[in-house]
Amino acid sequence: MKKSGISRRRFIEYTGAAGLGIGLSSVLPQISLAKTGIKVASGAANPLGLAANTQAEGVFFSGGFGHAYIEYAAEIFAEVHPGSSMSVEGIQRVGERLRPRIIAGNPPDVIDNSGAGNLDTGALVGEGEIMDLGPLMSAPALDTPGKTFGETLFPGSQTSGLFDGVQRYVNIAFTVFGVWHSKSLFEEKGWNYPTTWDGMLSLCDTIKSSGIAPWTYQGKYPQYMLFGLLEPMVSKIGGPQIWKDVDNLVPGAWEHPAMLQALNMMRALHDNGYIMEGTPGLTHTESQAEWLQKKAAFIPCGTWLENEMRSITPVGFDMVIKPVPSDDASKLSWIDASSGEPFMVFSNGKNPVAGMEFLRCLLSKESAKWFAQNVGSIMPVVGGAEGVDLSSAMTSALTAVENAGPNILDRPSFPGWYSDIYSEVKDSMGALLTGRASAEEFIERVQEASDEVREDPDIVKFKRA
Repeated sequence: MKKSGISRRRFIEYTGAAGLGIGLSSVLPQISLAKTGIKVASGAANPLGLAANTQAEGVFFSGGFGHAYIEYAAEIFAEVHPGSSMSVEGIQRVGERLRPRIIAGNPPDVIDNSGAGNLDTGALVGEGEIMDLGPLMSAPALDTPGKTFGETLFPGSQTSGLFDGVQRYVNIAFTVFGVWHSKSLFEEKGWNYPTTWDGMLSLCDTIKSSGIAPWTYQGKYPQYMLFGLLEPMVSKIGGPQIWKDVDNLVPGAWEHPAMLQALNMMRALHDNGYIMEGTPGLTHTESQAEWLQKKAAFIPCGTWLENEMRSITPVGFDMVIKPVPSDDASKLSWIDASSGEPFMVFSNGKNPVAGMEFLRCLLSKESAKWFAQNVGSIMPVVGGAEGVDLSSAMTSALTAVENAGPNILDRPSFPGWYSDIYSEVKDSMGALLTGRASAEEFIERVQEASDEVREDPDIVKFKRA
């Protein structure tokens, strides 16, 4: 747990949400650019030394946050650097698309390495492909006078991008993870969100008897049930040290009793017929669409869900997010919340300085405000949601953060560090939720994958404190 977890008050202070900005001020003059409204702080127009008339290339995963916010950041980039531009191609399956280019020594300048089939970040770091973003972190912020770029980001929001103390990528979204349901449906049916997992199973019985499937998940991408359920369950049952041991490849870490208990709790969803029929064959958006039609009551996801499904969300659905129940009602409020959506710059790109400069524009205060207004999510930028009215989904996320207090759970790092382990977790999770693997078999398979990574001298290892 992060003992310095962000309370709702502190979160609002950081973001400036609902007009409660933190009141950053400076006597330094600012330069206003008309098209986007960006106000460049004095001396902050080009601290990284971007060459004039640079035509740079960006390739970005286009997922739950859409692509328009990338295009807006590119407009800022072009306004701050007249004559220069950043292309903003949106793609899926980042690894499949970009791996051949990286091998050929011709990567883009900057990418968003997210989504299914993304690149193995740990391997890229080990091969020297990813830039040290130290110069970016210490450069002046674009539109926050008197602050460096790093100083404008939420405390702790960039920790996952550190590899042996070096900043290799920056996270651009503050995300709360949990279980989603329709507030209006629950009010209509008289259902109350449970405080324990036993209570969840009891409510699932009630929901199933009403003709609605209690649960669905992002079928073809069962990893959603890793960060949606397993991660917080294990931390609540056995404590946060378990995931640190997993990350550090401690022998037997996956065999902890809390892991077995949590997996058996999850397996009960399948064993009791609580998962919507056909779920394993659905994509993430297909299962989410079924949920929006109230064919299932619960679905796990992060706070990108609202924007990802915005165009087909029924009026009055009123989606809200809640923490995952476990064996202890007193720990219900503990929740996963962290920064994610990793953007990185390639050392071998044609214009790595342009890549870093694009990130400075993307995580500017002006860009963050646009993100909050138009995407309905929060960038980890101080004052980045100033004056923005938040939706019911984001309001519920804020409430969850407030209720958690200091109990904001750390998320494990192994998915970004060790792709072989993560791949086995995804496969085994799919097997568990379809009855093809027991909890014991899940643990055996994943522990074996972890042991193989630990013993392979060709795989670069990382350490989590």
